[in-house]
Amino acid sequence: MYPVKTPWLLKKLYPQLVWDVNHDSRCIYLTFDDGPIPIVTPFVLNILKQYNARATFFCIGDNVRKHPEVFQQVKADGHVVGNHTYNHLDGWKTNNETYLENFLLADELIGSNLFRPPYGRIKKSQVKLLNEAKPGLQIIMWNVLSGDFDISLKPEKCLDNVIKNTSPGDIVLFHDSLKAFNRLEYVLPKAMEVWSKDGYVFKTLP
Repeated sequence: MYPVKTPWLLKKLYPQLVWDVNHDSRCIYLTFDDGPIPIVTPFVLNILKQYNARATFFCIGDNVRKHPEVFQQVKADGHVVGNHTYNHLDGWKTNNETYLENFLLADELIGSNLFRPPYGRIKKSQVKLLNEAKPGLQIIMWNVLSGDFDISLKPEKCLDNVIKNTSPGDIVLFHDSLKAFNRLEYVLPKAMEVWSKDGYVFKTLP
């Protein structure tokens, strides 16, 4: 099980991480993890373009290496990119030295001051190491988890998750991955339509 809306206690335990943005603005911060890859990432870019929306893509370094043309298209379309490690490492299961090396390897390709830990799992000691290695780094979490990665989740329920739980200033997490595509392909166009009618705008993380 996983919470769709991030519990306040988790935010309190990790106050140095970014969980949401300015709630005074009628803005949603869409984020996409695990790309860039063919088919799925271009699909996302096409939907975003239809709504003049900007988003933040947390990229896996090895996918950037394999698909540089998709990575360049993300940036060319006006979106922001962030680091998601080179090999999608679970911080809880990885020693600090390996984690830092993997982050820096991805940073050589991505070059961003935004980072999201895969699975949202990172030790406080790793937070300290990354901040020392890259001053000014912002570690971005989320306030709404779509659940698109969950292969047991019906697409309709995934849509329900994001529509009912998203409010101004929220960082919403989707995945531009093959695993998530069955739900993402259904949810993203419908969610964008609903949010747009409700007067939301979509910006990159500041």
